Amino acid sequence: MLEPLSPLIALAGGLLLGAGAALLLLVTGRIAGVSGMFANLVRISDGGPPWRLAAGFVIGLPLGAASVSIFVRAPDIAVTSSAPLLIAAGLLVGFGTRLGSGCTSGHGVCGISRLSRRSLVATATFMAAAMITVFISRHLIGG
Repeated sequence: MLEPLSPLIALAGGLLLGAGAALLLLVTGRIAGVSGMFANLVRISDGGPPWRLAAGFVIGLPLGAASVSIFVRAPDIAVTSSAPLLIAAGLLVGFGTRLGSGCTSGHGVCGISRLSRRSLVATATFMAAAMITVFISRHLIGG
């Protein structure tokens, strides 16, 4: 059983993520952004059927995590936030991905690897917002 923060786990995850993103781009010409895939999966307004690969990718995320849990010891995690706060946080993340025209997987992994200026700016903005949020919640609010 491997430890959750093992460098081998990080290396394997990075290789699988990169290989999946590259394969998707080579085979379909589409960028592997989870928020865009999920939006295409649930969108009905464009009149066409949902993107079939999006369903596989979105369903594969929790299945992949479940399969890794067979080989990796789960870290001890305690969720101390209230359910309404977690729901509000999830809604804000969803709003942010729509506002930023993508999420960290699309911009951070696929966009930066393609040297997209828009993705470089978006990823820098994501990271800065995350750092500021952690600083405020841990050091100013005391959460």
